[in-house]
Amino acid sequence: MPKGYDQVLGRRFADSVELSGGQWQKIALARAYMRDAQLLILDEPTSALDARAEHEVFVRFAELIAGRSAVLISHRFSTVRMADRIVVLQQGYIVEMGSHEELMEKKGLYAELFQLQAQGYV
Repeated sequence: MPKGYDQVLGRRFADSVELSGGQWQKIALARAYMRDAQLLILDEPTSALDARAEHEVFVRFAELIAGRSAVLISHRFSTVRMADRIVVLQQGYIVEMGSHEELMEKKGLYAELFQLQAQGYV
């Protein structure tokens, strides 16, 4: 940033800098990690990031939330795959719960949707 840590962000302010969606998302994640909250709730935390940046976020994710709990809301199965517990919602109701491996073995909604997303990568 031209003014370093003193840079004002957002298009509403004079001499400010507007960020891309991914840059705003990185700042929001950094702020969340810096707070002393015992519970982090992250809703689609990497949706505006490119694949490399998303990978870097999740490589460090477990380290950054050590000693805390996190609720990660995502439609990307590559994102939720590493979670200790996955909760699958359908029309506002919990329809499945378990680890990635457990849900794949059940061959239910999670497994079906995981396979659908995976087909796009084959």
